Amino acid sequence: MRIVVFLLSFISCFSFASQSVTFIHKNSLKTVEGQRYKSGLLYSAPNSKRTLHIVTLDWPPYISNDLCNKGWVYHFAVAVLNSQGYSVYLEFLPWARAVRNVELGKAYILMPEYFIEDTAPSDYVKNKMRRELLGISNSFQGGNIVFLKRKNAPGIFIGNLNSLKGSTIGVVRGYQNTPEFDAMMDNEEFKVISAVNDLQLMQLLFAKRVDLIIGDPSVLTHSVTFSELNQNEKIKLLNVVEQDGKPLHYNSLYFAISKLTPNWLGVLDDINQALYIFSNSGETERLINTVSEGCAV
Repeated sequence: MRIVVFLLSFISCFSFASQSVTFIHKNSLKTVEGQRYKSGLLYSAPNSKRTLHIVTLDWPPYISNDLCNKGWVYHFAVAVLNSQGYSVYLEFLPWARAVRNVELGKAYILMPEYFIEDTAPSDYVKNKMRRELLGISNSFQGGNIVFLKRKNAPGIFIGNLNSLKGSTIGVVRGYQNTPEFDAMMDNEEFKVISAVNDLQLMQLLFAKRVDLIIGDPSVLTHSVTFSELNQNEKIKLLNVVEQDGKPLHYNSLYFAISKLTPNWLGVLDDINQALYIFSNSGETERLINTVSEGCAV
């Protein structure tokens, strides 16, 4: 009985923590409660301008439906838009589906996104570039992009992407990485095997199906650490890989808005204004440092 009560209490605390977002705006502490809505959560703003449908992915430690607080980027996204008077409906989807929905206008905002080059083609709208379909916000804090290889395997990346030619690289389907890498990938200058998510990407490397994988090392590590694999499987996966060479690039993060969103330029201006306010006031840094407080390591 005590075990049951403990589990119910834990689930209750987990659920409550995952449904509220607290942020500071105009020197005032604000808390908005998320309510179950369709297949996500709805965060209503007083006198809301409208409801914006955001689609995102499980990408810990930045954001994930499986984190006890859903990650700092989750809170940041709700806070940024709510501070500008928008209600937010936030839904988790597989990344490729999230990208497709926003490019087709079935959802309004995709985040967190990497910078999208003008030359990046859409996988979902024929003969269209992604920037023809999406507007990109100003940036916010992101992380490094690196190559990972198996330990004891020879290094491949020597600081020049030309060293990858002839190799087999694992990528997550639908991810942007860096403009040069993505262009070489589109030109088929090396073989690519696509994974559905970061965990599967790590498993491809472990299984020797690829020579390297590319991604944010903190995301790749978290994808294993917080997966449903047993402890021995996690240890094996994490112990078999290491970084190959120096980081390829630092990637900032962005909001990408469908140009089919009514008054999308106005919404984009509001997002950029909030990003500036949050950065200038220190609220971005505060959320990064405090959102995970109270979560078990």
